[in-house]
Amino acid sequence: MKTQSNDIELIKNQVESTYYVITLNIDGITHEESMIFPNGEANCMNWILGHLIYIRNAFLNILDEESVWDREKFSCYNRDEIPLNRKDELISFEELKSYLKQSQDKLITKLSSLESFDSEKIKDISTLSLHEIYHSGQLGYLRRILGKPGAIK
Repeated sequence: MKTQSNDIELIKNQVESTYYVITLNIDGITHEESMIFPNGEANCMNWILGHLIYIRNAFLNILDEESVWDREKFSCYNRDEIPLNRKDELISFEELKSYLKQSQDKLITKLSSLESFDSEKIKDISTLSLHEIYHSGQLGYLRRILGKPGAIK
């Protein structure tokens, strides 16, 4: 039986927990609702979810795993992009949910297969985990702004 280090168990738990929070916060949101930019400028739910997946791909790559999508094709979800300027490139919310599930499956499978992290990658891995926590909370606020009940009770 393979024994995993505590740092892998910690990151695996964070990946599972944030996935749970993300899925609760996006449940029942239509594509049209996901494309609403609060105050006509704040990032829409579609972009935040796509951005989470975009960065999850970097997380997968750090773990020597393949991305779930092509970086160039989905560059509109990259950091420092202005979603409002690229809104015509944002894909359907249902398709994003599918990519989220694929990224989750790949992350959990990869994390479950590891015994330890490469020491040079620890800082990047912890930063990417924090990134997920940050944006999963934003999805909760956007859910409320869209007039939906809070998903986290």
